[in-house]
Order: sequence, then C-alpha cells, then structure tokens
Amino acid sequence: MSIVSVPSSRAALAESGALLDRYRSVRATTERLCAPLAIEDHVLQAMPDVSPTRWHLAHVTWFFETFLLGQRVPGYRSPDPHYAYLFNSYYNAVGPQFERARRGDLSRPTVADIYAYRAHVDEAMARLLERVDPEEIGALVLLGLNHEQQHQELILTDIKYNLARNPLRPVYRKQEIPRGASTVPLGWRRYAGGLCSIGHAGHGFAFDNEGPRHLTYLHPYRLTGRLVTNGEYLEFIGAGGYERWEPWLSEGRRVAREQRWEAPLYWECRDGEWWTYTLSGMQPLDVHAPVTHVSYFEADAYARWRELRLPTEQEWEHAAGELAVNGHLQESGIFHPLAAAGDASQMIGDVWEWTVSPYAPYPGFRPLAGEITEYNGKFMVNQMVLRGGSCLTPRSHIRATYRNFFPPDARWQFSGIRLADDA
Repeated sequence: MSIVSVPSSRAALAESGALLDRYRSVRATTERLCAPLAIEDHVLQAMPDVSPTRWHLAHVTWFFETFLLGQRVPGYRSPDPHYAYLFNSYYNAVGPQFERARRGDLSRPTVADIYAYRAHVDEAMARLLERVDPEEIGALVLLGLNHEQQHQELILTDIKYNLARNPLRPVYRKQEIPRGASTVPLGWRRYAGGLCSIGHAGHGFAFDNEGPRHLTYLHPYRLTGRLVTNGEYLEFIGAGGYERWEPWLSEGRRVAREQRWEAPLYWECRDGEWWTYTLSGMQPLDVHAPVTHVSYFEADAYARWRELRLPTEQEWEHAAGELAVNGHLQESGIFHPLAAAGDASQMIGDVWEWTVSPYAPYPGFRPLAGEITEYNGKFMVNQMVLRGGSCLTPRSHIRATYRNFFPPDARWQFSGIRLADDA
C-alpha cells in the first residue's frame, strides 16, 4: 500500500483534521446512498454473491473497529461482541466468519442497531483521529476509507440486483436518465507500445495489488475510442450471438446455456422492444449508451464475433495513464452509464471494462503485512481484471492503476466492453 507521506508536529495536527474530515465525508456518503431505501430493502439477499445493505453498513464499520479502535484505544468496547463474528467478511487472521450465503437470513441485529453501531464507532474514531498523530495510523485509516468506498459501489450494485428480483421492479431513486441523441463513431486510437512502466508510482493511496511498478513490453496495439453501445450489442444478439458456438469460449458457452442467457442482465423484451432495469426503474433501452451488466464470457464472445479482442490490462493502463480522472462517476448522481459525447473516451467512469488479463500478482508483489494481509492477494485465482471505474465509483477512489476483479461469469457489476486489436 502506498500512502502520501504525512509530516509530523504542527503540520501533522492539520493533517489529522483533514483525515477526520475525509473520514466523516466518506461515512456520510455511504449513509446518503442508503437514504432512498426502505427498512425492508436493507435486509435483502437475492443470491449468495450479493450482500444485504445492512451487512455492508456494518462490515465497513467493523473494519475500523477491528483494525483501529480495538488495537489503538485501551478499553474500547463494541456495542455487541457478536459483531466481530457476524460482520467479518473473510479475515481468518482475526477470527471466524458467519456464512456469506446466509447473511440475509438474519433479522437481528436490526437496521436501527446497525446505524447505532456506526454512530458508536464514528464517535470513537473521531476521538482517536483528534489525539493520534496521523503518521501512526494514516495509512490504515485511508485503507479503511477506500475499503468503504468499494462497498459504496457494492451497496448500489447489490441493491439493484436485489430489487430487480421483485416482479414489481421497484425504484431505488426516481430520476430522469439522460438519453443519447446519437452514437459517436467508434474510431480507433493507436499506441506504439514498446517498453512501458505499469503499476502505481507511489504517490498517493493505492491498494497493494497495484504494485510494484514494473516494466513490461507491449506490441503496437489499438483501442476503440469509446465503449461498445447497446445498439452494437443488439447486432450481436440479432445475428444469433447467443445461439452460435463459434465466438464463445467453451466454458463461456456452457455457462451461458446453463444460465439461459439471451441478453445482458436486466434486459427485457416487451412487445418486440427492449427495456432494461435501472436504479430508476424500468427504462426503454438507450441504443447509444454503453452496454453494461455483461460477463467476461459475453464481452469476449462479442469481441470474437467482431473478429477483435479485449485489451490486456497493461494495454488499458498504458493508454489511460495520462488521462485526467474526468468521467461519468458517482458524484453525478446518475447511477447508469450514459452515451459518449464528443471526443470523450469513456475510459474513466460509466462501466468497468473487462480485460483479457487474469487477476495475478505483479512481479515482486508482496501482500500487506499483519492482520490485513488477506485484503487482496488471497483472491488471485479464477478472476479477470476490469479497469476504469463505473458510474458508481467515487472520483477520489479511481485511478489508471486501479485493478478491479471478478469471476468471468459475474454480471451484476456495472461491467462493459472496449475493443482492442493489434496495430
């Protein structure tokens, strides 16, 4: 993990205040994202891979309690010692965990209990941040805040899946989603490649899996100037893309047939017209907007059908390395991908972009030390890397080196497609 260096003495006191402000801002954002939900919505778990909103709210709080308050505040007491078991996700180093697939089985602790738990921990964290030199705990606090921002995305992706299972197709938050007026030409951007530096350079926060920075060789390549649209994906469907075996990886075809995939997740054909479920309810499909909620298998099949491929994560990072973090992100308040405008590349925001790269350690990778060693490294198997963030990603949380990862059959994430080819 790389953290901005924090000076001591008077400057440290000022930085401590900035860290507390950041803490309060992130925590408040999480609760603001949950504000449109009814109490009943907080407890839904429609499949094992998603979690109830209540659990997310508690788990990110458990993180601060377990790794900071419990170790840094003498005499600190949790509101309930059972929380250490209920809200531990996968950290074997600190104890056993309640079964992930059964998180939605529990009615207690109540949602009110969880919000009280958050307030209890927030009060203790404020006292800790006011009295402790940020040089001592700053790195761990920033990890906890970035961890919570990851769960802000998961709260929205998970509640979308949970609500979509309801035949009433409930609305999370009613708002108008801007529709595209036209589709920007796909275009191509060429890159010379060569010997390139990949990975985080060490300035500002980064997760451990983003480093070490290292050299890699890239053959000349090209990437499309924007994301693949719903209209372009409809061409794949219309050409029998889900029925034909040719473009599919063997495992992908098996999964697609077993799961009876006929279109991206949340698409519905009504009287010959395609609609899609959004966090603002059912909407007519915008053919100009990026296709989303496709698995790696679908993204790869579409690319092969076009006689192209997906980018490697190294190609993606090299192409995005000089771009400003300026895209359609969480702060827009529109939690749905939008059509490209002008010369916007859409490399940051809108949808996470599948790459052809398996999630594996960089040369020289070492996981974080201590009890948080399990944060990323233990998942480096059977996952594919996605890049670029989505319309749910906080602006302060995304960067060109960020490596997201999901299994190749995952579809509930806001995941989409950018095409690549050898130049």
